Amino acid sequence: MDAVLTHGSHAGVILEPMHANSSATAAQSDLTASAIPLAARYGAVRRQSLALAQPLSAEDALLQSMPDASPAKWHLAHTTWFFERFVLAARPGYVPVNAAWDLLFNSYYNSVGPFHARPDRGLLSRPSLAQVMAYRAQVDERMAQRLAAGDLDEAATQVLLLGTHHEQQHQELLLADIKHAFWSNPLGPAYRSDLKHHRGKGSELRWLAQPEAIVEIGAAAWPQSPGFAYDNESPRHRVLVPAHALAHRPVSNADYAAFVDEGGYRNAALWLSDGWSLIQSQGWQRPLYWHDDGAREFTLAGWRERDPHAPACHLSYYEADAFARWAGARLPTEFEWERAATDTPVLGNLLSSDALHPQASARSDGDLGQLFGDVWEWTTSSYTAYPGFRPLPGSLGEYNGKFMSGQNILRGGSCVTPAAHVRASYRNFFPPPARWQFSGLRLAKDTP
Repeated sequence: MDAVLTHGSHAGVILEPMHANSSATAAQSDLTASAIPLAARYGAVRRQSLALAQPLSAEDALLQSMPDASPAKWHLAHTTWFFERFVLAARPGYVPVNAAWDLLFNSYYNSVGPFHARPDRGLLSRPSLAQVMAYRAQVDERMAQRLAAGDLDEAATQVLLLGTHHEQQHQELLLADIKHAFWSNPLGPAYRSDLKHHRGKGSELRWLAQPEAIVEIGAAAWPQSPGFAYDNESPRHRVLVPAHALAHRPVSNADYAAFVDEGGYRNAALWLSDGWSLIQSQGWQRPLYWHDDGAREFTLAGWRERDPHAPACHLSYYEADAFARWAGARLPTEFEWERAATDTPVLGNLLSSDALHPQASARSDGDLGQLFGDVWEWTTSSYTAYPGFRPLPGSLGEYNGKFMSGQNILRGGSCVTPAAHVRASYRNFFPPPARWQFSGLRLAKDTP
């Protein structure tokens, strides 16, 4: 694939390929928009996507192993289409690179026009991967020219910043999707065999109590406020958070293995009705990617011995909820989680760590740990609008608001989340059955 990963440069927006484990690439991906000019952020994010795609062959990049996933080639094209459609084409008279591709690379924007069915994205052998890479280069060149000329108005600049965060979302999706595709191959190929891997020490679960309080939740509406946040994180508002306690770490593989061994998947009393029906119909007996030998799990480095002290990963909301019931606890609300994380630096096992898999914490103290990175943490909160929510104007109003039904909130980021993309107020969301994402849980319980 190296032959097609060739890009030029213009006006300081350099778009050369970099190896996926490059420390320079990792560092660039974690720069915040406020720390570097927007043009440099754009270039860094675009390079990171190429670096993540570099280990893939053209055949790999076309794989779509289930309807919820998308081919890597489609991710690379769609994120490019986003910049072309919503930034470049905002100017009257713009001539697209290929107008016919609007249908292929539009994801779900009904206000823009029709789009190709998501479950059939793996059938798009054309345009070829080389054509998609050339498309990226052309759009990057056009963006570089506009940026160098200072030829973007305030609205276009805001959409450009949104587009960089959108592409970072797709970087995480690309890795989750290719992991599922490789796991579906009986050969169990590795995405990368050189990923960092260390085994940590376990710690007994400790509870940290929090008193009842009225707390400020969410982010001020962007772009009127400094700092980027999605529209679904606003407006900032007050919430009464009752007294509770949070576990000091996420649930580990050893914790979850005890649930499996003690018949957790056979005890209907632990499961929500929809969850019980799902595990019966799908035959679930353990987390996704756990081998039936009881010792190994599938990772982006292929099959590895499962670390008992690392956070349990790839759990659906139903599995997380059932485990919490079995443990005599519950999942936290998103407000309890955000209250705990508000003054916590965004540090941890994130994309720049280059592990691409949850790792056991090296900490031994009882403070809250691993709030950011490792695994997205399911909460018991449904994905709904905050009081006074207003979606972004125009077509971009479809970005978040129309999905506020039948989904649950996850918080904190994962081992494949760029650090510059996550914050305490960030609201990720997926439907309860989803478990191919890097999702786990942290326990909570009520206190007097």
